[in-house]
Amino acid sequence: MMKNDRASLIARKQEVLRELTRAQRQLEAIRSADNRHQLRQQQQLENEVEQLMAEEYRLRIAIDRSR
Repeated sequence: MMKNDRASLIARKQEVLRELTRAQRQLEAIRSADNRHQLRQQQQLENEVEQLMAEEYRLRIAIDRSR
């Protein structure tokens, strides 16, 4: 059962990393456009990136502990 839990943690971590990459790319595009009208979207993406980074960290620790 532990292997299955570990596998699901690893799968979720990969999903989070994909989402993080997407959000970081979108954020960089908004920042480089320097469009003041997209400030709210930029703030939302910054929050999303922060949350995804925190989740990835928690998953990394959980994966290490599941060994």
